[in-house]
Amino acid sequence: MLHNIDLNKMNQLMKENKDAKQIISQLLENHHTAVSTIAHEIRNPLTLVSSALQVMEIQHPEVKDFSHWSQMHEDVDFMCSLLNELSSFNNSDSLHYSVFSIGQLLKNIAVSFAISLDEHDNHIEFSSDIAPDLHDFTGDKIKLEEVLLNILKNAQEAIPTDTLHGSIHMKAEQIADMLIIKITDNGCGISADHLESIFEPFTTYKQNGTGLGLSLSKRIIEAHGGTISVNSVPGKETLFTLRLPM
Repeated sequence: MLHNIDLNKMNQLMKENKDAKQIISQLLENHHTAVSTIAHEIRNPLTLVSSALQVMEIQHPEVKDFSHWSQMHEDVDFMCSLLNELSSFNNSDSLHYSVFSIGQLLKNIAVSFAISLDEHDNHIEFSSDIAPDLHDFTGDKIKLEEVLLNILKNAQEAIPTDTLHGSIHMKAEQIADMLIIKITDNGCGISADHLESIFEPFTTYKQNGTGLGLSLSKRIIEAHGGTISVNSVPGKETLFTLRLPM
C-alpha cells in the first residue's frame, strides 16, 4: 500500500523528470490493478462463505447458540467491509466530474444524517448552517457525499452513548473561490499523539475500524485539489475542516 509521503515523492519526481513520469505512471497503474485484482479475488469466496453461513442459520437455527458463532459472523462481515473500503481507497483519486449544486448536496446530506440520528441516537442534536449563496461545484458528487457522511458518522461514533447532550454541527460557506466545510462534535476527541497519524491507511483507534475511512476521505479531497485538517481537544471538541476550490 502506498502512503501519502510515497505519492508526494513520486509526484515531485514526475514533475522533474519526463522519463521518470512514464515509468512511475506505469508502476502506479500496475499497483492499482494488482490491489483491485487481489480485493476482487478475495471478496468472491468470502461472499460465498457469508451466504453459506446465512443458509446454515436458516436450515439449522440451533447454530446460533454455538460458541463463537456470532463472532465468526462479525469477523466475516468485517473482512467484507475492509475489502470494500480497500477497493474504494484504491480508486479514490479517479473522479467522475459533473457540475452540480453543492448547496443542495449539503442540504440533502444534512437531512439524511439527521433522520438517521432520529432513528438511532436521540441523545445527539445535529444542526447545520449552509450558506444560501454557494456557487455550483465541479467534482465527483458521489465521492464528496461519501467523504462528508464518513466524517459525520465518525462524529456520531465519537460521542459516548451516556452523553446527555451530544452535538454535531456542520457549517458550509464560500470565501472568495474556496468552499469551507466545518464539522464539529463534542465527543471524546482525539489525543495529540494520534492527530498526526489518523489519515494514514490502516490506522484506527476505534473498535472494529478498518483504518481506511479517513485516509480515503483525504485522498478524495486532495484529488479535488482541496485539503482536510483536524483539530481536537480530548474530552471536549473535534473539528474537521475541508477546503475545496470552487
